[in-house]
Amino acid sequence: MPPGRARMSPRKRARYSRVVQYGVLVVIVVAVVMGTDWSNMREQVFNLEAVQKMASDVPYAFVNTVKYTASAFAVALALGLVLALMKLSSVRLYRIVATGYVEFFRGVPALLVVLAFAYIVPVAFQVRFSSVTVTIALALGMVSAAYLAETLRAGLQAVPKGQVEAARSLGMTSGQTMRSVVIPQAFRMVLPPVTNEIVLLTKDTSLIYVMGLAVPDYDLTRLARYTLNNVAVGGLTAFVVVGIAYLMITIPLSALTRWLERKTGSKGHV
Repeated sequence: MPPGRARMSPRKRARYSRVVQYGVLVVIVVAVVMGTDWSNMREQVFNLEAVQKMASDVPYAFVNTVKYTASAFAVALALGLVLALMKLSSVRLYRIVATGYVEFFRGVPALLVVLAFAYIVPVAFQVRFSSVTVTIALALGMVSAAYLAETLRAGLQAVPKGQVEAARSLGMTSGQTMRSVVIPQAFRMVLPPVTNEIVLLTKDTSLIYVMGLAVPDYDLTRLARYTLNNVAVGGLTAFVVVGIAYLMITIPLSALTRWLERKTGSKGHV
């Protein structure tokens, strides 16, 4: 250090770093604002007339999205629990099958699974699903089950062995112990990540736009694409409206996840 130059203290260095970061942020914001064609944005992206034209269709698409998410999660939770128990089984074949399922569906894009259930499975197996909801529930539920299986397996393994030994000492069978002691405690432990999986599943419903859905079965993303193709001016506004609708679902769920994390963390859960 040159003589006579005072060394900057850590506090001043941190303050100087914050000033530089804020300055860079301001420059970026100003550049974006100055470089945006706001008249075109108002016409194409923030068009109130386009909002009015699709306003009557948003509620049923919103309800459909929630319905598809709930049905897919029901499949994922049931199948994920079975897979988790199989991975913990003493039967080697069960462990191999469950591991293969998890690795396959975690490695394959969810979009391909949706396409398979929409077009390939009906042709290959000569089956017709009773409704669009069933098709979506199976496609997205089977993908989500691969992720939930690992979460539930970790929860099952986190239950103290003393709890199991105490239940067995009271005369419970292994099945009764699993149903009455292990599984309820495991679910309480994994509630935050399970809730987070619902958020991810809600966003994954946007993939079903590739299916040939009738208008009453439209989800939010399919409605946005339909509006884009059928509105002369302001079609991109539909994606803003749909984005807000998705946030109305995911933000409360994310808040619930954080609350559950604090709640379970305060009780010392894993």
